[in-house]
Amino acid sequence: MLKLFSYLVEIKNGNSMKSFSKELIIERLWADNSWWQNSKIEPYFQRMKPRLYFQLFYPLAFDMSLRRAVVLMGPRRVGKTVMLFQTIQALIDDGISSQKICYISVETPIYNNIDLEELFLLAREASGELEADGWYVIFDEIQYFKDWELHLKVMVDRYKITKFIVSGSAAAALQRASIESGAGRFTDFMLPPLTFVEYVQLQDLGRLIQPTEMEWGGSSIEFVKTTNIDELNGHFLDYLNYGGYPEALFSSIVRADPRRHILTDIIDKVLLKDLPSLYGIRDVRELYSLFTTLAYHSGNENSYESISQKSGIDKVSIKKYLDYLEASFLIKIVHRIDDNAKKFQRASLFKVYLTNPALRSALFTFLKIDDDFMGPMVETAIFSQWMHRDKIIPYYARWQSGEVDMVKLDEKTFKPSWALEIKWSNDYFDNPGKLKNLFTFCEKNDLTEALVTTKTKTGQKNAPNGVRLQFVPAALYAYNIGKNTLGNKMTSM
Repeated sequence: MLKLFSYLVEIKNGNSMKSFSKELIIERLWADNSWWQNSKIEPYFQRMKPRLYFQLFYPLAFDMSLRRAVVLMGPRRVGKTVMLFQTIQALIDDGISSQKICYISVETPIYNNIDLEELFLLAREASGELEADGWYVIFDEIQYFKDWELHLKVMVDRYKITKFIVSGSAAAALQRASIESGAGRFTDFMLPPLTFVEYVQLQDLGRLIQPTEMEWGGSSIEFVKTTNIDELNGHFLDYLNYGGYPEALFSSIVRADPRRHILTDIIDKVLLKDLPSLYGIRDVRELYSLFTTLAYHSGNENSYESISQKSGIDKVSIKKYLDYLEASFLIKIVHRIDDNAKKFQRASLFKVYLTNPALRSALFTFLKIDDDFMGPMVETAIFSQWMHRDKIIPYYARWQSGEVDMVKLDEKTFKPSWALEIKWSNDYFDNPGKLKNLFTFCEKNDLTEALVTTKTKTGQKNAPNGVRLQFVPAALYAYNIGKNTLGNKMTSM
């Protein structure tokens, strides 16, 4: 028989006790699960187009035969909750009974400290579908439930014909808990900030994109070109300023004041709440100061020593803070190789990039098309497209007299397979002889071709040393990397 809850649900809050009536909790469940009444999610979520990453996520969420809970992770404000509601509508459209789909946001105070299984029990009673089999149960913001991974593992084992989907923004804590306790029970899915290819798709800018081919590596590969590079660059600028957040695309209010509507949530909840509670950080001002400094200088080369001298924070703390920020998917540390593509035994120098270029604009001010900071932020945007590849780890090359922005090392030979120079200028297309550092690196590492981004120009040129240079506008390159990344993920499903 179904275990009935007592009339009062007691919830501990410090030394005091709060009591919420069972009817009040069920009323909240009904409010949060409107499809129980009309088989439709709320109009707010209906109006939003699904991200392209939805194509990857939904099959994992739908598959009942795979007895694994799906753990949806990602930084704040990238659309995880929206994706969950779009999943609910897709489940209904695919014939799943709307009465057997439940959404529960764990951070809602009325659910505080109620066991996950008891919440599932209440949801079944509320919807009238008492049988546990065939349910799709979604727990949003799961990081607010203590030892969630242990409870979820038990539920996956106990309810063999029920699909559990959880999500959260404390990516570091979720992934660590998932790996440690969910082996064989959980499937992790990381939702990144919006990529440029998704931005173009969500903005209905397909008219600016045309399929074509590009010669690379001795053969023709699929690529895209644009019908209007100036217009595409205008949208690329918007992408740098706010486009990493899906919410900003659909709301002029959010676009007009990203600091108020986006950054406050990230700063307050990640830097001032999630990370301090997870890692026991006491001086949140140090963490905030370090993050804003890194954001302002995204793409700069750093060392623990130089950061310590600039910030006044000791090197041990800086290393820990960088680890925390990277684990929370706010920054990405890129490591250095030399002109012979050798890694350094002691990685004392490294670059730090924002995972989402829009973070800088939200922190400081919007970029303009010819802003002095466009170069570093274009570089940040291109690195951010590469960050979503599963097996590719980009490096940068730097030696006493030169630098190359991005290098891919072969997984087996550890030799460079390609090199990329990121520019927001046509000057190097008109004067390729200025790319001496790139030529030097290619010669030393037996590379016969290299790629260089530009502002608007496309074409091929042969360098004096025989290296073939492929020039592509930065916006198109970013689009193609995001497109190919998604294509590779779809192929590997």
